Amino acid sequence: MTSAADSSAFKPVAIDPPVSVALVAAMLILTCGHVLSNMLRTTPAVAIDVMSTDLGVTPQTLAALTSAYHFFFALLQIPVGVALDRYSIRTVSLVLFAGTVCGAAIAALSTGPLSFFVSQATIGMATSGMLMCPMTLAAKRLTPAQFGLWSGIILSFGNAGLLLSASPLAYVVEHWGWRAGFWIAAAAAIVVAMLIAVMVPASRPEGQPRALLGEMVSVLQLGVSRAVRGIVILAFVSLAVQLVLRGLWAGPWLMNIKGLSRIEAGNVLALFTVALVIGPALSGLLDRKLGHRRMLLFAVHLCAAALLLVMALGAPGYPLATLFGLPVMPVAVDTGLLVVIGLLVAMQPLVYAMIRQVVAAENIGKALSAANLSFFLGTAVMQSATSPIAAAWGLPAVLISMAVFLTVCTLVFFVLTRPAAQRGAA
Repeated sequence: MTSAADSSAFKPVAIDPPVSVALVAAMLILTCGHVLSNMLRTTPAVAIDVMSTDLGVTPQTLAALTSAYHFFFALLQIPVGVALDRYSIRTVSLVLFAGTVCGAAIAALSTGPLSFFVSQATIGMATSGMLMCPMTLAAKRLTPAQFGLWSGIILSFGNAGLLLSASPLAYVVEHWGWRAGFWIAAAAAIVVAMLIAVMVPASRPEGQPRALLGEMVSVLQLGVSRAVRGIVILAFVSLAVQLVLRGLWAGPWLMNIKGLSRIEAGNVLALFTVALVIGPALSGLLDRKLGHRRMLLFAVHLCAAALLLVMALGAPGYPLATLFGLPVMPVAVDTGLLVVIGLLVAMQPLVYAMIRQVVAAENIGKALSAANLSFFLGTAVMQSATSPIAAAWGLPAVLISMAVFLTVCTLVFFVLTRPAAQRGAA
């Protein structure tokens, strides 16, 4: 007779069902919204000089105006999450795309700072759910193992939108002006919305809808809870460094400090962007190979801060350039630094993974919303903070301040996520 121990060896192993072609198509089409979001938020990186002149403001003022995008993006994170609980993903995404078309058109027609501010606020609200839509569809339709794989694919594919605002956008700006970039984005949003209407299922969530105010309060409470607050503090600067550097200051740094043309700067930004596309997938590989998510996040963010400092100190008259007897460090050094920084700071999937690790299953959705809120609120704050720094002390001081912000928040994260600090947390 076969013993119970022996029979357990012959239990069938659970195999994840295959992901259908229709579901893959729906997820990727929805992710095109995240592609557009990344393109729109980083457009000023290669056009801030001509945009500021055309709109009658200084580059520093324009940088402050673009922070409206991130403030409104963060503000809408929680309402969009509640809407996805109440309505179908297709309905929510179509509303968001309609807003994106309107915001891009307002930007293209802007004549001054007020109209451009309105465009940034509109685009920020409209694109606030572009990542949540494919993530929600994946979470609802895939097994946990499949979701881990596809969340990385969604983030990497979405970051490919940053490639569009590198060399291709630089070419568009040079030949047709910066407004053409926004018109192209509006046209692309219309095309994607048509595909969503055809390809994305219209099924509504089951169960009773939850109250918006109650959900907002619970998300904020969870965000400051002992289990999550350290991770949320790291999230506050993690994405901010990536988006503020790529979306605003890297272009002026390469053109004004390093003397590159717009097209040449766009080519360097394209390499930086490739690193941002590879980074999320690389983080998954490192997580499976090395484990120790907390230490990995701690190490990569501290390294990124150090490299930002190195790049700043290579400016004309700064210690690193003086040490090598050069008027300014070669562009090749900055290119290499940007690529490595991109790989290091694009590891947000590890933040999501840590949150899923420390929060009870019934609170995962709220905790992820808290992380998203911190990601984009931090971006808005950093962008707003670095604009007066640039005006007062120049671009090297911007990079130094970003390195300081990143270092401080990383150290706080390390202290607050100690096992002893999280014991007994929610």
